[in-house]
Amino acid sequence: MSIMQEYALDACRARQHGEPPVPAPGAHDWQMIRELRGHLHCRAALAGRPARGRLRGALLRRLRPNR
Repeated sequence: MSIMQEYALDACRARQHGEPPVPAPGAHDWQMIRELRGHLHCRAALAGRPARGRLRGALLRRLRPNR
């Protein structure tokens, strides 16, 4: 069953039971990614690691000659 068929079936069931319709697939993907990124930044800060630019900073440290 494809994701669209699953969505149509869920929407039909919700309508039959008088519940609010389910969101369409992909409707909240970007919001979920932003929330996940914020969560990961928070976990990094609580662990004492840099919250932003960790990959870029690590690459620059590797590529930069030792001083």
